Amino acid sequence: MNEHAPPSETLRTALTALLDGLPPKQAAGAVERLIENYRGTTPTHTPVLRNQADATAYAAYRMPATFEAVHTALTALADAAPDWTPAGHTDVGGGTGAATWAVTATWPGPRPVTVLDWADPALALGREIATANRALADARWERARIGTALTLDPTDLVTVSYVLGELTAADRTAVVDAAAAAAQAVVVVEPGTPDGYARVIEARDRLIRAGFRIAAPCPHSAACPIVPGTDWCHFSARVSRSSLHRQVKGGSLAYEDEKFSYVAAVRFPVTPAAARVVRRPQIRKGQVLLDLCEPAEAPDAEGRPGQPEQLRRRTVTKRHGDLYKAARDADWGDAWPPQAL
Repeated sequence: MNEHAPPSETLRTALTALLDGLPPKQAAGAVERLIENYRGTTPTHTPVLRNQADATAYAAYRMPATFEAVHTALTALADAAPDWTPAGHTDVGGGTGAATWAVTATWPGPRPVTVLDWADPALALGREIATANRALADARWERARIGTALTLDPTDLVTVSYVLGELTAADRTAVVDAAAAAAQAVVVVEPGTPDGYARVIEARDRLIRAGFRIAAPCPHSAACPIVPGTDWCHFSARVSRSSLHRQVKGGSLAYEDEKFSYVAAVRFPVTPAAARVVRRPQIRKGQVLLDLCEPAEAPDAEGRPGQPEQLRRRTVTKRHGDLYKAARDADWGDAWPPQAL
């Protein structure tokens, strides 16, 4: 193991080693079954990962994507609160622990870490994989029913990633409320689908009512300006594809894009982005089109209210100088304008 390698590289090496002991057909078959399970109505009375083969296939197939999505969300939180570092972390429904790796990639160093999940095979495998990451050497891997009976010890950061979609409405509410009661910062990540976005917005609303303020991706803590049913807010993270990905999905690309929705909410002072790029920028000759989520405008000098929170397309042209150069480099999900300008 390379002790100086970034967590993402160390994780990928550990996951590659996992597959050495699992026949390719068995791994691919387990992944295909899990994909169908996640696409359908997941039973909430039994864990999705039933055995060691399931857990291994899931980890090899899904951990890199979950890691990249959660790391992107945590990086946005860190940008909004540059002087804050979590002293402790609880990962709710963490399975094999991808979010714990993302936390160590965002804020290096050891801290008390607890991973809660109700699938023993996932917890056992997560514990095994974590031996490759010194920052997770003392992590606790505990079996817990993720739902209405969940209680959490106080901690700085709670992550809930790719979990809410597996729960009933009552369980979702209970999990978000438990996270809000325990943490100074809560990060929720869900698939970048209309349903995933709806679950994130539901969690966002509950966190705001519990006294949290939004750190990311929104540049405000007011209502989302998207009219329900017309669109959904989501982002994209680039993920290197493993041989297992190519075997299951086919194709020859070395990467794929993980679409996800998220919210990061906190109980402490934070400086969110002035605006957020919510679609892939469109680069045209001499101009860049940016779709932005923007906060409400301040009243004018005569006290008349400005525009409310809104989605707006901004056109940045060459005459904007350095801003135009920055727009050409801007990516989906970035804060706008860059802090350096």
